[in-house]
Amino acid sequence: MSNDSWITEFPQLERAQLVEIRKTLDGSYRAFSREYGDTIESFFDPLLAFLIWFEKLLLATPWWLVIAVLAAIAYMASRSWKLSLGVVISFVLIGIFGMWDNTMRTMSIILVSTLVAIGIGIPTGIAMARSDRIQRIVTPLLDVMQTMPAFVYLIPVVMLLGIGKIPGVIAVVIYAVPPVIRLTNLGIRLVDEEVLEAATAYGASPMQRLFGVQIPLAMPNIMAGINQTIMMALAMVVIASMIGVKGLGQPVLKSITNQYFTLGLLNGLAIVALAIIFDRISQSYAQRSQQHLGGAPK
Repeated sequence: MSNDSWITEFPQLERAQLVEIRKTLDGSYRAFSREYGDTIESFFDPLLAFLIWFEKLLLATPWWLVIAVLAAIAYMASRSWKLSLGVVISFVLIGIFGMWDNTMRTMSIILVSTLVAIGIGIPTGIAMARSDRIQRIVTPLLDVMQTMPAFVYLIPVVMLLGIGKIPGVIAVVIYAVPPVIRLTNLGIRLVDEEVLEAATAYGASPMQRLFGVQIPLAMPNIMAGINQTIMMALAMVVIASMIGVKGLGQPVLKSITNQYFTLGLLNGLAIVALAIIFDRISQSYAQRSQQHLGGAPK
């Protein structure tokens, strides 16, 4: 190759150099997994125990009681009997078509993943809102988390923890947590400075301003973030099924590999039903909270 080849061809590392870099990085991660994998896995044992307990609770509870509780939650959040009726009809159809157990498994992992995401996301969003330096550090990480292909999350998680429920939860949380972080940060930053100055003038401490003023006023944005986190967690269900997460995702994956159209369609519609129900409940709760805070009429 001539010395002027760089003009027409992009300069790049030699193949042997690329292979060496990949071998070094892969070897380092494998060594890290062997050294610390068991310790990290034991750290998640309480979460695994809670997830297994919650899944067994949903599966052991009579179907009519589960539907009644869900319909009651929908009504308390929205004060809409139409939404409650929709919840009842959706879950009755899910049961009739033989998808009840898988739906309960999916609900358990989605609810646990959402709780973990909220537990991580809201404090992180608050920290970002209170510190521009933290925001500059965290924002690029969120950009990577939201743009990285979902399948890529599975590789390091499976190498570190194997397959099972906890790797699935971790993958779902990584994929779904950015919206609640971003919208919590945005909501708190959008609180009117005059309101904060008034609270300070009345002698409120920084923590009192945060919990008494900023978080309540930012609640619509926070709830919107939680809503998007739930939606993204449900979108990750099928991908998480590739690493052993049981639920509605596994029949969908099976239908893809075996070309079972009806199986995939029914389980896909069940996921859509869950997504719509969770979306309507969270949105209705956010709207009612805002009306209560603002004193707006219903």
